[in-house]
Amino acid sequence: MQDVSSLVTQAREGRPRAVARLISLVEGASPQLREVMAALAPLTGNAYVVGLTGSPGVGKSTSTSALVSAYRRQGRRVGVLAVDPSSPFSGGALLGDRVRMSDHSSDPGVYIRSMATRGHLGGLAWSAPQAIRVLDAAGCDVVLVETVGVGQSEVEIASQADTSVVLLAPGMGDGIQAAKAGILEIGDVYVVNKADRDGADATARELNHMLGLGESRAPGDWRPPIVKTVAARAEGIDEVVEALEKHRAWMEERGVLTERRRARAAREVETIAVTALRERIADLHGDRRLGALAERIVAGELDPYRAADELVAGLTRSS
Repeated sequence: MQDVSSLVTQAREGRPRAVARLISLVEGASPQLREVMAALAPLTGNAYVVGLTGSPGVGKSTSTSALVSAYRRQGRRVGVLAVDPSSPFSGGALLGDRVRMSDHSSDPGVYIRSMATRGHLGGLAWSAPQAIRVLDAAGCDVVLVETVGVGQSEVEIASQADTSVVLLAPGMGDGIQAAKAGILEIGDVYVVNKADRDGADATARELNHMLGLGESRAPGDWRPPIVKTVAARAEGIDEVVEALEKHRAWMEERGVLTERRRARAAREVETIAVTALRERIADLHGDRRLGALAERIVAGELDPYRAADELVAGLTRSS
């Protein structure tokens, strides 16, 4: 058993090993998870969470690394959650995407963690919300969450980040993809990376046109900017940071940031509750209550919806 209180204290002091152990407890759904979350709760709510998503090959990891450098020049502590579809590694993992962030591996003001999706859809790991809380409580000013390469339907990052950045690149079919529902609707800032390639201007124009066809905006509503970058050379990255700061200021001025975080917390509670209920229902296989309800359905005495209502009511009374 880990000494959670000691780990939290060490994480607040910026000790990466303590942060790693806390995130490992989260990822492994440790029996101490509730204790960890209770200890972190009073320490959270300060980090600005930025999500970066886009199709494979648009340069998410390179852009993330460039953003880390930009924020470090401002003296901010940065946490990075890089979600990978394969096995999880910490800090200096030898995965290709993580190598692009190796320049920051010795910087005490940067914490980088790879997380596995473990089959979870949506572009994130199931434990990402709790991992974000760990980095927030550990004193990170900015938390960058890089998703796996996603399509139009894998847009979970929008529900986990304060600001969502959607990356595209010329010559990869992104213009056509952007026209589809899903990923076009979640961006607060759009980045056309690899802008030194042919077709970058056309991609930006097409994206701007598609955004113009979206929902009508009232005066004062946020209109997502489109920023062209060459992340490999850090060109345009300062403009991305400026766009992020403008969006954050806009959200704070109108109370949108608080509302987004409130909605995020509500979804997290709902997910935890539904997961707990699903586990309790799974334990009912072979239980006489479930069997009795099944018999009544087969006999035509009860429909499945009323049976489910009775089952949930029974679980509630027994809790």
